[in-house]
Amino acid sequence: MTRWWQILLAIIAGLAVAISAIVALAAAIIYPNLPSLESLTDYRPKQPLRIYTEDGALIGEFGEERRAVVRLKDTPKALTQAILAAEDERFYSHGGVDTLGVLRAAISNLSSRGVKEGASTITMQVARNFFLSSEKTFTRKINEALLAIKIEHALTKDEILELYLNHIYLGQRSYGFAAAAQIYYGKPLAKINVAEAAMLAGLPKAPSAYNPVVNPTRAKSRQLYVLGRMKTLGYINDTTYQQAKTQRLPIKHSTQSFDVGAHHLAELVRQRMFEKYGADIYVSGMKVFTTLRLDDQKAALNGVRQGVLEFHRRRGYAGPEGKLKLPADDQEADKVIETALLDREESSGMLPAVVLGINKSRIKVRLRNGDDVELAASEAKYAQRFLSEKMALDKRLSRGSIVRVARIDPDAPWQLSYLPQVEVAFIALAPANGAVRAMVGGFDFSRNQFNHVTQAWRQPGSSFKPFIYSAALERGITPASLFEDAPIEIAAAETGGISWSPKNYDGTMDGPLTLRNALAKSKNLVSIRVLSAAGMQSTQQHIANFGFDMSRIPPYMTMALGAGEVTPLSLAAAYAVFANGGHAVTPWHLLRVTDSSGRVLEDFAAPPLQPAIDPRNAFITTSLMQDVIRRGTATAALKLGRADLAGKTGTTNDHHDAWFAGFQATRVAVAWMGYDKPRPLGSGETGGGTALPIWVRYMKDALRQTPEMPYAIPEGVITARVNPVTGAPDETELGVIDYFFEEFPPGLPIITENPGALETTEEEPATPEPAIFSFQN
Repeated sequence: MTRWWQILLAIIAGLAVAISAIVALAAAIIYPNLPSLESLTDYRPKQPLRIYTEDGALIGEFGEERRAVVRLKDTPKALTQAILAAEDERFYSHGGVDTLGVLRAAISNLSSRGVKEGASTITMQVARNFFLSSEKTFTRKINEALLAIKIEHALTKDEILELYLNHIYLGQRSYGFAAAAQIYYGKPLAKINVAEAAMLAGLPKAPSAYNPVVNPTRAKSRQLYVLGRMKTLGYINDTTYQQAKTQRLPIKHSTQSFDVGAHHLAELVRQRMFEKYGADIYVSGMKVFTTLRLDDQKAALNGVRQGVLEFHRRRGYAGPEGKLKLPADDQEADKVIETALLDREESSGMLPAVVLGINKSRIKVRLRNGDDVELAASEAKYAQRFLSEKMALDKRLSRGSIVRVARIDPDAPWQLSYLPQVEVAFIALAPANGAVRAMVGGFDFSRNQFNHVTQAWRQPGSSFKPFIYSAALERGITPASLFEDAPIEIAAAETGGISWSPKNYDGTMDGPLTLRNALAKSKNLVSIRVLSAAGMQSTQQHIANFGFDMSRIPPYMTMALGAGEVTPLSLAAAYAVFANGGHAVTPWHLLRVTDSSGRVLEDFAAPPLQPAIDPRNAFITTSLMQDVIRRGTATAALKLGRADLAGKTGTTNDHHDAWFAGFQATRVAVAWMGYDKPRPLGSGETGGGTALPIWVRYMKDALRQTPEMPYAIPEGVITARVNPVTGAPDETELGVIDYFFEEFPPGLPIITENPGALETTEEEPATPEPAIFSFQN
């Protein structure tokens, strides 16, 4: 045996001499021709376009590479130690090439008769990543080694390690450890723990093989190896090792890594930036700050998600979205489940899951992160139709069924759900200047990029009535004016083609109603009479002041019930006129654009306000809409416990669209739900029951820190006591206070169906100069 060892050592020594001679010869030939290190000494990595809220939360990222540059001094010590333990324990002592590592790799490769193992140091990996390919040849290896030596002479060890931290590819399109921490764990690099650091440090060796999203088992094995090396090298003690070894690491399965989702607005920003700056936006690290606010956007998303979940509960379970044939062996079944779930993305809080079993009234499912969840008995009841033996096997809910589960908040129980076909939109503005505070253009941007806030032209239904009533106020009609809630026939000439016999939503008629009561109850028959009394021409002219596209609102009597077309954005901007006291706003969402170093390239300000309506009109119409919430079709908003809210529900024919538009002094918001290809949402799906809950959830969070702000009465508005039923002046205890233009006091006679009763050829009353009215504390 001794002789064999002597022979082996002689061979190794001979190889070392031969390799040294070859390397020396190669160095003499190759070294002078090595590339310049300018790309290292003046490091300018490709950085994506990043889009932020006003308060600095990341909402969008577009680029060839996901990268976030971080300084070595800001990197957790546990991560640098994990990297050294995994990749190059002698990094701070060698000169770029680890001789011991080279000999170890040479012996391994000779014994396997091929290039199976490398001996790349961190410096050599930097050389390869910046200048060379990853092919495993001796020529590339020599170039890599020589470049590493050259790099070591040009940069300090810390500078080399910092380049490595920021440039190495780590899977999921992430470059650098800061980007990887966000993508895999959804947290800043500074907040990762030892277990997470070890997992990330294991990625450079083979990002696809050790990717915790794609290969969690192999990733765990690699992490344990790194932790073991850290313990061996004395970086961590046994207690820390044992804790990190068993610590569960929830992996983010979404490819997004944003502070909050605002994909439709981020796409608007990307399009604008591309038009102005071209393709450089994807590599130059530019930043765009928008008017969105983090808490507002979170509140909007929460409202939309809960709104869709509740809609699903009302409409019934739609069934599983697929079926797996699971092997009897549990380990084999786990592999099938893991593979199947990797192909399905989370959809706006709805997680893919596979049914493991159904026991009596309990359904047990496996989530993509490996957790097993037992759903409550209510979920089996919800899905009862799909548990029946009468259901076809491919649609029946059973072991192997692929389903969706979701929950309203982190502490709530899991619910069975399904990917929605219905769509939603939500937009919130600051009424004072039109700044966009929240935008949800659809339920899931990855499934439908159409922006329903800006692109969906839909009939607004009764949410359009306040504009009709506002026009009527300018014609001398008051909140106390009486209108008949009775049958009416509209000639074909007044509808654009066919005669029309409109009806109220609930089919009832209440006889004479004041304007205030009619709007609170959303009486269609009264709205038509109000439009007739105010006059079509003057009403159209008045409505145009709110910024609507009047080519989409034809001058027919059906306009009284919202038969024109608006977008959620245009409706929100129009409601802002009431909220701010009479000024038209232009919605805007860009604050500033900077380069990668923070230098401001563009600054934006709110577009100037334009006078739209008399502030007295805004105040009185607002008071009418406050009654919609106090005692009308939107009483569900009373749960917010605020007296400064106003708004209007809207439901179109056959329940195709459900709306709620409303506001407070600091927020105006519109919620909408419907199908892209219009069809009924279902019986009972109204603006008050379908869209209003979304609005309420948003306002609950958005106004949490905002005190009530009652509207101050503008100059030129008088108060008078009137009978709440007849609208007649009434100074007795039965009278209630109402608001009037000083030139139009209460006491006008009943106005019945008399088309054009107030339409005259005389010059219309001049509208006083609008002004933003103040709020009482």
